Amino acid sequence: MDNKLQELTDKLYREGLSKGKEEGEAILAKAESKATEIIEAAQIKAGEIIKKAEKDARDYQVKVEGDIKMAATQSLQSIKRDIENLMVNGMVGGKATSALSSSGFVKEIITSVARNFNSQESVDLELTLPESLKSELEPFINGELSKALSGGIDAKFSGKIGGGFKIGPKDGSYFIDLTDEAFEALIGEYLRPATRKMLFGD
Repeated sequence: MDNKLQELTDKLYREGLSKGKEEGEAILAKAESKATEIIEAAQIKAGEIIKKAEKDARDYQVKVEGDIKMAATQSLQSIKRDIENLMVNGMVGGKATSALSSSGFVKEIITSVARNFNSQESVDLELTLPESLKSELEPFINGELSKALSGGIDAKFSGKIGGGFKIGPKDGSYFIDLTDEAFEALIGEYLRPATRKMLFGD
């Protein structure tokens, strides 16, 4: 009886041990499988993060290179403009201002322009001149010029004009700007392309 009981106990022990071992191996296999899945998922995620980081780095590099290139281009254009302005202003500035500040030269141009306004019909004119030439030009306008024109002429003197003048119909429909500033800008626009080509080959 004791032997049978011992055998039964041994058998139950072996079966329990075997079953426990199988369950343990199954749990271990499942854990290993889950661990493998987690590792693979982590590797995929890590790969995606690395790819995104590499793409972001490339995009940033392209942006930085583009910004540097744009800044360099703008800087070069600015330098070219400064050199161009110095050259053009050197060629035009002093001579234009000197000529348009001469009362004799201004009288000739005013007379010619005013006569052209009055050549077809009588037009009342408005004239703006430099304050610095008032003493020399006012007697000329009120005398000689007024007599030469069929229409009237209203002259104003402004400290904002360094040389030359502005003239147009009194109704303000339009005017001709022959101030030293406008003249320099006009001549400068003609000189700029030639200057740019000479300096930079553009």
